[in-house]
Amino acid sequence: MMHTIYIALGTNLGDRSVNLQAAVQAMPPEVSVLASSSVYETPPWGITDQPSFLNQVVKAQTALSPEELLVYLKQLEIRLGRQPAERYGPRLIDLDILFYDDKVLDTDLLSIPHPRLRGRAFVLVPLDELAPNLIHPRLGLSVAQLLDEVDKTGIRKVDKIPRTLERSKRKKT
Repeated sequence: MMHTIYIALGTNLGDRSVNLQAAVQAMPPEVSVLASSSVYETPPWGITDQPSFLNQVVKAQTALSPEELLVYLKQLEIRLGRQPAERYGPRLIDLDILFYDDKVLDTDLLSIPHPRLRGRAFVLVPLDELAPNLIHPRLGLSVAQLLDEVDKTGIRKVDKIPRTLERSKRKKT
C-alpha cells in the first residue's frame, strides 16, 4: 500500500542548493517524489549565530513504514555528509518526516506529525505551497491556518531549480 508523505529538507552548510538537489535525487525507488516546493532562504532558528538556511518540502509516496522511512532518511543524511552536531546548529542536510498520511504516531524514536511543525515558518511556508488544505491530524487545523499563526519575517523565495542545474541545462542546448 502506498502512503502519501511530506518531507522537510534544510541545509545551511556547503553548497546549499546542491545539498537539497542531492537529497531529492538520492531518494530510494521506494520513495517516489511527486512534487517539490520552491526553495526558501530562511533565517536560522534556535541558534541564530549561524548561516541562513535553504528549506524545501517534498511530497512523495512510499510503501515504507514510518520507521523504515526514518531509518532511510537518517542514513541518507549521513551518506550526504551530515556530521553529528548540536541541536538546532548548522547542518549540511536535515531531512524530517512532517506527515505520513493522516497517521499519528508517538514512539521513542519518531513522532508523526512532526512535533515541532507548528510555529516553524521555515517548514510551513514551503509546505503551504504544496498542501495548504492538508489538515494536521492532532490540531485539526490546515497548513494554511498554521501558517497564518507564524511570523514570516526574513523568509525569501529563491530559485526552484538550483543555479548549478540551470547552468548544466543551458550548456546542453
